[in-house]
Amino acid sequence: MTDAAAVIERVRQRVDPTPAERRALAAAASRLTERAEAAIAELPVAADVVQVGSTARGTWVAGDRDIDLFVRFPSDLPREQLETYGTTVGAAVLPDGHEEYAEHPYVTGTFEGYAVDLVPCYDVAAATEIKSAVDRTPFHTTYLQERLDDDLAADVRLCKQFLKGIGVYGSDLRTQGFSGYLCELLVVEYGGFQAMLAAIEDWQPPVVIDPAAHQQASFDDPLVVVDPTDPERNVAAVVSAANVATVQHHARRFRATPSEDAFTPASPAPLDAAALRSHIDRRDTTPLAVVLDAPDVVADQLYPQLYRSRDGVVRGLREHGFDVVRAAAWADERAVVFVELASAELPAVERHVGPPVSVGTHAERFYETYADDDGVYGPFVDDDGRYVVERDRDVRTAGGFARTELGTVALGARIESRVASGDYDVYVGDAVVEALLPEFESELAAYVDPKA
Repeated sequence: MTDAAAVIERVRQRVDPTPAERRALAAAASRLTERAEAAIAELPVAADVVQVGSTARGTWVAGDRDIDLFVRFPSDLPREQLETYGTTVGAAVLPDGHEEYAEHPYVTGTFEGYAVDLVPCYDVAAATEIKSAVDRTPFHTTYLQERLDDDLAADVRLCKQFLKGIGVYGSDLRTQGFSGYLCELLVVEYGGFQAMLAAIEDWQPPVVIDPAAHQQASFDDPLVVVDPTDPERNVAAVVSAANVATVQHHARRFRATPSEDAFTPASPAPLDAAALRSHIDRRDTTPLAVVLDAPDVVADQLYPQLYRSRDGVVRGLREHGFDVVRAAAWADERAVVFVELASAELPAVERHVGPPVSVGTHAERFYETYADDDGVYGPFVDDDGRYVVERDRDVRTAGGFARTELGTVALGARIESRVASGDYDVYVGDAVVEALLPEFESELAAYVDPKA
């Protein structure tokens, strides 16, 4: 047995559900389906129940206790009635559950120790005819059930655990990683887990995979996996370029040196105030944190706004002359844009370069603008033949920028409104330690110990 095969066999023992687990989940799903069918029988409309997701396809990992049931209603049913009937069935199946909202309401709760989502959708003829985003999900199950055998399903479980181990599993907009459906499509496309890793090792982004050979739409993403049930959808649209590169890095490392570590999520050492100060001193940089109460929106709405705000703050700092080493954004009860700077203070003057003297009117206009300005040094001609002035800098400190200039940079909408009202705090240097710990201990621990 090769080293890789031995490692994979040990991991299989961790991720494959036992026969007893399979029987228990199948029995619970059957009882839930019976409940749903009984509730549907009380409605003045026909509908059916389908189990979807990894538990329907046999690709769930040992220990997972999620059951997803979809109730399919006629496609001509008005949306308001779909929502009413769907939540009625959900309440009957999960009397202790509660409503949540994606594109429309659904009911979530627990049943015999399983987390259950009961979601209404339209029974459409094809995924290209969907009336709501969830309508295509049953087509995913049908497509994969026709292509997954026991060996491929087992390799999907390996794939999921591998992606969890390297920190890129999850299609939420915080993680920007790989969904379970995407894992399934990749394993089926390449014919197994090890074959998938071999292919990933040679990826040259942008990577385009079109399982059903649609060859219709074009996408501008680092990884494109065209949904075989819907040619207009890229299943990998949420996956960031960094996560594509991370998967490639770990595929290469595992193939070179197989190890169970690849399947085990990293756990950064605990970080207390003394340890964080030690890192700051060792790096001889200046941390800056913009902190506000986290907007009351779901994570998939919050994190895109946070990432946009992080990028806007970094761009604004750099445009003002600050050297940004690295940046991050986190959320808990509060939201944080964290920026590490090579220096938090700049000289009193900045260099402002004008046009080449040779361009005539434009150059003359620049010269005349500053010729009689006693507040600048210059204008003078530099070694490249351009007019230059050295003028007073508007913002000399990163803290000053964060306190006065955030309204000039691109921020997420909810973040922007808080900034506009002044409802945020700025911490610089050692002040970030007390401000962010212990709430963001795990995020800071990962920040000071970055690993691919």
